[in-house]
Amino acid sequence: MGRSQETFNKKDVRNKKEKKRKEKEAKRQAKRENEGKSSLDDMIAYVDENGMIRDTPPEPGKKTEIKLEDIEISVPKGGTAADEDPIKKGVVSFFNESKGFGFIKDMQTKQDVFVHVNNLIDEIKEGNLVTYEVEMGQRGPTAVRVKLNK
Repeated sequence: MGRSQETFNKKDVRNKKEKKRKEKEAKRQAKRENEGKSSLDDMIAYVDENGMIRDTPPEPGKKTEIKLEDIEISVPKGGTAADEDPIKKGVVSFFNESKGFGFIKDMQTKQDVFVHVNNLIDEIKEGNLVTYEVEMGQRGPTAVRVKLNK
């Protein structure tokens, strides 16, 4: 009589397949049992006062009444841009004389602003302290009316 041709690895693979098949059947059975029992309450989400989505309804005592007149649907009025001084100060961080452009680092915001030779009142070099105004150019903010600060 001969030995069985089934090795340990083959038995292990067969057992894993059988286990997976049983798990799948158990899930299918559980789904059949719960079919029709899911309600609309399971699908509802609530938004709390901080804008976070929760699965529990808010407490009735915490609700605050908001008047319809208090709700504003518009772009906020930008009063800060008109209030600040249009003339800014900065340091020339880079300037290429042969190509005629450079950048000024604003002293307050520390942002770089593009400057072109056509917008200069005085000649500038790297490291100079300058005053300028900002206008929107084709590709973003551009320094205009640039002059040396003495």
